[in-house]
Parts: sequence; C-alpha cells; structure tokens
Amino acid sequence: MTQMDLIAAAAAGAVCLAVGTTLWSLSQRRMMERRLQRLQARLEAAEGGAEVAQASAEAFDSALLVIDDGRAHLASGEESLAACAAAFGLAESDPQAIVNALMRADPDHAVKLRALFERGEPCAFEARGPQGAVAVEGRAAGALAWLRLTAASAEEAALPSAARMAAFLDGDADPAWIASSDGAVQWANRAWLDAVGARDFADAAARRLSLDKGADVLAAEAANLGDRREMTRWISVAGRRKSLRVVAQPLQGGGVGVRTIDGTQAQETQDAFKRHVEAHDETLNHIAEAVAIFGPTRRLVFHNAAFAQLWALEPAWLAERPTHGEILDRLRQRQRLPETADYAKWKAGELSRYEALGPQPDDLWNLPDGRTLRLVRQPHPMGGLLLLFSDITDDLKLKAQYNAQLKVQQATLDKLNDAVVVFGSDGRLRLHNEAFERFWNVTAAQLEEAGDFERVVELCVPRLHDMAFWRELKGRVADPDPEARAPTSGEAKTSDGRILSWQSRPLPDGATLIAFDDISDARRLEGALADREAALDSAERLKREFVGNVSYELRTPLTTIIGYAELLDRMGEAIPDRGRVHLSAVRQAATQLGRSIDDVLDIAAIDADEMALETGDVRVEDLITETAGRWAHQAEAQKVTLKLEVGEDVGLIRGDWKRLGQTLDHLVENALRQTPPEGVVTLSAVRAAGEVRLAVSDTGRGVPFHVQAHIFDRFVGRDRGGPGLGLALVKALVELHGGWVALESEPNNGSTFTCHLPEAAQIESGQRELGF
Repeated sequence: MTQMDLIAAAAAGAVCLAVGTTLWSLSQRRMMERRLQRLQARLEAAEGGAEVAQASAEAFDSALLVIDDGRAHLASGEESLAACAAAFGLAESDPQAIVNALMRADPDHAVKLRALFERGEPCAFEARGPQGAVAVEGRAAGALAWLRLTAASAEEAALPSAARMAAFLDGDADPAWIASSDGAVQWANRAWLDAVGARDFADAAARRLSLDKGADVLAAEAANLGDRREMTRWISVAGRRKSLRVVAQPLQGGGVGVRTIDGTQAQETQDAFKRHVEAHDETLNHIAEAVAIFGPTRRLVFHNAAFAQLWALEPAWLAERPTHGEILDRLRQRQRLPETADYAKWKAGELSRYEALGPQPDDLWNLPDGRTLRLVRQPHPMGGLLLLFSDITDDLKLKAQYNAQLKVQQATLDKLNDAVVVFGSDGRLRLHNEAFERFWNVTAAQLEEAGDFERVVELCVPRLHDMAFWRELKGRVADPDPEARAPTSGEAKTSDGRILSWQSRPLPDGATLIAFDDISDARRLEGALADREAALDSAERLKREFVGNVSYELRTPLTTIIGYAELLDRMGEAIPDRGRVHLSAVRQAATQLGRSIDDVLDIAAIDADEMALETGDVRVEDLITETAGRWAHQAEAQKVTLKLEVGEDVGLIRGDWKRLGQTLDHLVENALRQTPPEGVVTLSAVRAAGEVRLAVSDTGRGVPFHVQAHIFDRFVGRDRGGPGLGLALVKALVELHGGWVALESEPNNGSTFTCHLPEAAQIESGQRELGF
C-alpha cells in the first residue's frame, strides 16, 4: 500500500472518529438535558412540599426544631416558638434556650430528651413553665432529632392529654370505657379488662367481650338520644356480684363515655339497716313497756303490742297512723289521761316536746283508774319523738312497803344498847343504829357521807388502831366464800382503854351484821372475883426477881466476854487473820446479845408497869439526825444509802428522847437488815393532822402479806436474828407515848414503818395487853 493510500485511510478513520464523537456528544447532551429536567421537576416538587410543610406547621401553631450534633435549629413556626418562649418566661425565642428550659423544667424531661438526642428514642410529654405549658413530641430521623413544640393556652393547659387521661382512668378501681353509637366498646380501662378477664384491649376486641349487655344497650340509647342515661345493674365481677350504677354520657366528637360506680356496700348497708329496723321492731314488740314512735310530721310510725294493750286502742285505728294530737284526744274522751284543769294548754305542752332537741325529764302520770305511769321522752334519731310508758304502780307499792319495813327495822335497831351496823355484799353501808354513833363518837351525817366500809373504818380508826382487826372484819363483809362469812366473834381493845366485844352474822340477802359491845366493866368484875390483888402482887414479885436475875446472871458474863474481846482486839498482829474474824464474830454476837437482853428487860419493865418515860421537848430534826449518825457507818459498810427527809414545820414534840431514839434504832436496824447493797433507807418526819409521823422506809424485800397482820407480835422476827422483840418493843414504846404504828409493804417492793405520835403525848404508865 502506497503512502497516499495510508494517508487516505487515516483521513477516513479520522473522519469516522469525528463523526462518531459528534454523535456520542449529541447523545450525551440529550441524556443530560433529560436528567436536568427530571432534577428540576424534583426540585420544584421539593420546594412545593417544603412550602406545604411550612404552611401546615404554621397552620397548627407548632414550632419544629431540628437538633443536629447537639445544637437546636428552627425548622418552622417562628410565631409558635415565640409563644413557647413566653410560656417559660424567656425574653428571646432562641431554639437552644427553649430546649435548655425544657430540660430544666423537670428532671424526667431531661432524661427523655437525652435519650432522644443520644439513642433516638421517641418521647412525648408536657412541660410547664411560669407563664404556661408546652406540649413536646420528639422523633428521630437518621442522624437528626426533631422536636415539635406546641404552646397551650391557659384553658388548654388545665386539660390533660389523651395519654394522661387514659392513665388516669386506668387507675380507677371501677370499670370505665368508651363505646360507639351501637354500644360496641372502643376503649376500656384496666378495671374493665380485669372484670371481663382480658389481657389487653386487643384480646378483648378479638374475643368480643362485654361487661354487661344491659350496659351496652344503655350506651347505644345515650348515643342515639344524645342525652345522659344511667341505671343500676347487678353485675358479676371477679366472681362476685356487685351493684354497679352505670352512667352513659355522650362525648363531644362522637362516642359515649360509660363509667360505673360500685354501690354494693351501700346496697348491702341499706339491706342490713332494713333488717336491723325489722329486728328492732320485733324486739320492741316483746318488751313489757309500751313504746310509740312519732315521725317528724307527728304521725304514729310505730307502736308495739304493749302500747295498744296499755291504752286499749283498736289496732285497726292505730294502723291508720293517727297523729299524736288525735291519740291524746281519743284517750281524753275515754278518761285515760291525767286530770287537768286546762286540757288545751296541757295538750299544747305535750306537742311542744317535738321542738326540744336535748334530753327531756321523765314524767309521772297518775291516771283516773289508779295506775301510775312513768313516761320517758327522747328525740328519735330519724326525727320525731319516741315515747316509752312503764306501769310502775306495783313498783311504787313495793317501794312503800319496803320503806315501811326499813323504818321498822331502823326503829328496832335504835332501841338496842349494842352498836349495830349492816353492810351489803358490795361493802356499802346499809343500816346503823344510834348506839353505833355513840360507841364510835361519829355523827349520822359523817356515816351517810362515808357510805362504804373503807371510809367508815377511817372514822373508827382513832378509837381502834389495829388495822389487822379491820382487815379481818372486811373479809367477813366482802369475801363471797361461805366459810369466810361464817358467824364469828372476838374481843379488841380501843385506844381509850375500853374492851369491846364484837360479833358478825351473815344475813340472808348477802349483807353482814356487825355488833359491838363495851365489856370493860365485865372484865374488871371478873378480875376482882379472881382475887386480882393477890395475883398482881405475885406477878410483880416474879417480874422483879426475873429482872434482877437477868441483869446479874446475863449482863455480868456478857460484860466479861465483851471486855476480853476488846483486849484481844488490841493485841494487833499477835492474833492471826482467821482469829480476828472469829474475834469480830464474838464481839458482834455479844453486842447483839446485849441488845436482845435490853429488849427483854424493857419488855419486862413495860409489862410490870415499871417503865417511866422522861418526857420533855424533843426536836424531831435533831432526833432524826442523831439516829442517822449512829447507823451511818453500818449503812456505808453494807453499801446502803441512808437518806433524811424532814419537813420544815416538824418542830418539837413532847416525848422521851431516849425511848424515841431506841424506837428509831430498831426500825433502822430492821431496814438495813432487809435492804440489799445499792439500796436506800429513808428516815422521814412530817407534821400533819395534829400529829408527827416518824417513818423509816427501805427498798428491800418487803414483808409477805400473811406476816403483816402479826409483824408486831412477839417472837415473829426471830428468823431475822435475836428473840424477835424489836418490832413488838417499837409498838409498845410508841403506844406509851399515846401513838400507834402502821406498816405499808408489798413483797419485793420495800416496807415503810410509820410511827404516829400526837403533838402533846398522852403518856400511859403501861400496856396491859402486852402481858409477857
């Protein structure tokens, strides 16, 4: 091939390439133009959609925010955004500021918004600011989060959202639902679902469940009529029949709201009340008293059979429910009302009782036929008046007979020389005669005021101090045991030296008669007949010999023992420790023996009427202080606290300083013996009611009840050490001063011994009842 052929071929190829390139370019241009047209159409469509979205957002007063990379931007709704800013009190409608305000309004809102921004979780809530409320709905799209904000007006802010309203109705214990115009259920709360046994509303709809067909018909009727409808239905709920009041109310926008109110308890209460009224009426028909109940209109609403029988009124006429005034008129016509000079005024007074609200006094009606009725009026709880008539004619006759018999008994008792008193089984004073008043030096007014056994005893104690005697006597009166109420008798000595004889006799009605008689003269005559003078001389000689023998035979060796014990104690280390212990025991036993001998000698001297008191003015405070000083060392050794309580006005008393100190020594020694370590012994003195009371109290084990009655007897305390004469000597010494001793104690709760001493001591030469 020549060079020209090659050139021609190359030129032809170039032309072909150029033509092909041109054609390809034209093809590509047409394709680009068509693509550009499509893109232009899509852009125009997008711009139209954006305008539509913008218009729709602004038409519904909502602001649309987009959150990109944690920063909020306004997408649409500038005016709505300004309203939301105003609700939170913000000066500028900045999207980010509003988002921050939403998060500050409630911690729960902040949690929901963060979940939306970080994890794309949708949310919906209502935030309240100082000036209003904002409804918030959040959604995520790709990497962006969108918030729709709607500002609520003041009226709308008070209305709950649909979700909140549904949650509110779900919390109601009674079934509630929304039905369509044909009665079909469209929504129901949890109580409705539980009542029909459905898991959720979808399950109930699939199974076409219904709470009650009658309620569905009521809902359809309310929808068709456009008016509220209600009815009461007995419906089975959770296996129990309940009385539910069903209320159907047409809703704005269509549908019917149906709610139920549980009236089961009210219905059951009403039925129970009805049964109670019937039982009450039946009870009133069986009582003997006549009962009539008049209503607020003064008409007879109830009467029992006794009412018709009492007034002999026809049951048929009473069944017509006559008025109170009509009944009074008919009874007056038949002369069955009390006689009155002005019947109209009397009737008006009876009818005026309806206007009185408080309790009214009872009346006695003396009827012309000789009967006496007691009328009780009281306002009825349901309005009106209740009248109760009791025929007390026989009761008045019995009372009159009883009073007459009582007066005869009283007159009979007043003629007796013995002091007689009668106590009922409840301990109340029933009867007493004039001799009883003279015997105990009390007045009838005092006895009437006292009323019961305990207070009568308080009046008699000044004449007879022995409380054990009164306790035994109380057992005869109040103990229901037949053996305790058996007839018994005894003797006692009064504080003024009289000897009285007493006896108790049970009466058939459960009461107890007690009689007292002064037998002092009889006892004196008996002593004279028994050659009293010779016996006394012999007794005095024996007592003097006994005192002399004890003083010489016991005190002399005892003094030797104590002396040698003190001598050995001074030898110091020459005696081993064990020997010192024995020596201390010897000295303690000797000292105790010496005190016991002194007690025996003092008792013997009192019995022999040879103890003379050296009376003088005794300052009670000094006496208490000195006694405490003597026992302070022993109390400290026993780890017992010794306390003093002396009244400011206790002052002076007439008595024997030595014997009063001896009395307190015995009481303190007894208290220390009974009080454990860390306990307290208290010495006190007060002045009251013309006497001075010296008391020694402890916190020890107390005195058993069965021992208290005999605690002051001789030899009772021998289990406490010594011959047991300490408390007996205390009693004797106090009585020599004209006083008496009392014990107050409870087991495991300590004891209190109280010496009652008169301000001006009544010194007696001896106490014969302490005969040794």
